[in-house]
Amino acid sequence: MRLKDKVALVTGAASGFGLGIAEAYAREGARVGLVDIDEAGAKRAAEVINGDTLAIGCDVTDGDQVAAAVKAIETKWNALDIVVNNAGWSHHNKPVLDVTEEDYDRVFAINVKSIFHMVRSVVPVMRARGGGGVMLNIGSTAGIRPRPGLSWYNATKGAVNLVSKSLAVELAPDKIRVNAIAPVMGVTGLLENFMGVPDTPEARAKFVATIPLGRMSTPEDIANTSVFLASDEAEFLTGVVMEVDGGRCV
Repeated sequence: MRLKDKVALVTGAASGFGLGIAEAYAREGARVGLVDIDEAGAKRAAEVINGDTLAIGCDVTDGDQVAAAVKAIETKWNALDIVVNNAGWSHHNKPVLDVTEEDYDRVFAINVKSIFHMVRSVVPVMRARGGGGVMLNIGSTAGIRPRPGLSWYNATKGAVNLVSKSLAVELAPDKIRVNAIAPVMGVTGLLENFMGVPDTPEARAKFVATIPLGRMSTPEDIANTSVFLASDEAEFLTGVVMEVDGGRCV
């Protein structure tokens, strides 16, 4: 098992990419804290995984709630080795002048400020335990090769991709590795937001046509990459933005 006895925290773990990551981590031997604003969904996910898990309701835009989630996981297992900042949101695909200030504030709070809160809560814990650890941030190809109609979402993912590199440099003396994963559009609850049209076979085909390998990303794709980057096999990788995109960014 590649993550045997590791303790992981995954945000947005009730569904989509987050659930896929949590399931893969549990299969690889990790104890997993499933953190999600949908506490009932996190509990259902924990039951499905049926491993050594802890479900925690948490709004990742609230620093106090993030700190409480980190504390709960550290208290339960007396460790915290891996943190995955996966929780995310997008405004609907639409012209930039139609995006409201409320939409703008929400997308930056969920996609970017949540990482600020997590860093402030997690880094002191890892340092107190002698250093070492892994942080993975789920960025996006939107921050590398943006699509129209998603300008402010694209901006948040550009920030996620870049802050991962910056944190990698700053936290390297503590042996804390920080990497990002940049998925291409996947079949998740945000798919219609990204497309800006109803989810139909025709609409999907239009977007799939922009991906050289001919399909969208899946939770399994992101989970497999997340396992590798969290494992000792990737011990010399930090500051990487790994594109899991079927060639979209080529």
